[in-house]
Amino acid sequence: MKMKGVTSIVGAVATDMGILTTPQLHWMVRARNKGMKASEQDYFEQLSSSFRCLVDLIPAEKCKFDGVNDKVVVDGANGVGGVKLKDLGKLLNGLIIEVRNSSEDGGVLNDGVGADYVQKEKVLPNNFGSKDTGIRCVSLDGDADRLVYFIVPPKSSGRIDLVDGDKILSLFALFIREQLSFLNEKEDMKNCHQAHVGVIQTAYANGASTNYLKLLGLEVNFTPTGVKYLHEKATEFDIGIYFEANGHGTVLFSESFIESLEARTNEISLGSKVLGSEGEKAALRLLALSKLINQAVGDALSGLLLVEVILQHMGWSINKWNELYHDLPSKQLKVKVADRTAVVTTNAETVVVSPPGLQEAINEETGIFFQFLLFNLCDMFV
Repeated sequence: MKMKGVTSIVGAVATDMGILTTPQLHWMVRARNKGMKASEQDYFEQLSSSFRCLVDLIPAEKCKFDGVNDKVVVDGANGVGGVKLKDLGKLLNGLIIEVRNSSEDGGVLNDGVGADYVQKEKVLPNNFGSKDTGIRCVSLDGDADRLVYFIVPPKSSGRIDLVDGDKILSLFALFIREQLSFLNEKEDMKNCHQAHVGVIQTAYANGASTNYLKLLGLEVNFTPTGVKYLHEKATEFDIGIYFEANGHGTVLFSESFIESLEARTNEISLGSKVLGSEGEKAALRLLALSKLINQAVGDALSGLLLVEVILQHMGWSINKWNELYHDLPSKQLKVKVADRTAVVTTNAETVVVSPPGLQEAINEETGIFFQFLLFNLCDMFV
């Protein structure tokens, strides 16, 4: 019936791609528009081959986790993502993926499961418990465009240690920064495009993550809440990295930077250079990363693989990753007002400009606190 609706438009041609995650469909549209192969199998093959390339480039001294197993346990939110991850996992080596709460299990979508539930409630999803202590755990959301990791502490009583989108962003940014530092070493700079990197967050980001990213020397930008604003801003950079705390985000690469990486890796593959310098390996890693990550939209499946291979590259456990920084205490609440349009904000919704005097009153109340990030979130009074 839906296909008939599309084909009723003059000149429109519809293609039924079957049951997919939302990010898979976005990936296919982008691939088709770029003249690339765009089937589900092409999606799986690109992700798996890019993952294998990054695994092959892991430094020899870090080819295994330090005392940590190769298993990751995934909460599929009773959605389509769990099934697709099982299919993808069949093409992977060196990573054991156990999926729970798959749509095949008969559970209700996002009911006591999924990234949104885990991130907001900070409790274990269904079918997880003390047996998962010490194992990397992940929750996808229902359509698999978001993911958050979590740790099951000993004697947790159902509570978890959340590793959210801010931590995922920080991990990706740290890895990319490391590769760019290798790429820009003196002996490798002659034919290297100097990348302009930007990190994009919203006011929902924990202030500790912003401080950490700035300490890395990265340019941090804020946009109004909403993926469309984050994605648009990310396109302004050679490498734009964005994530929301809820686990939705991705990494974008400019065409010019991709071309410079391809030129570099073509030289290597043609045998004009011997693969050995860190700069050459970094070029290969960044190119593989650009193919592994879904540049059309946030994608829990590609994001999970990138997290896993970076942790292997670093030789880190999930606990060490979680210790990159410690979140500042925070609280989110809605203030209901009669007319939300009366509250006007600026600076990516972090400063109130109207009604007059409101921001000053907020500043006075919060002046005793440091490193806080307060922003406007108003709702229409009903």
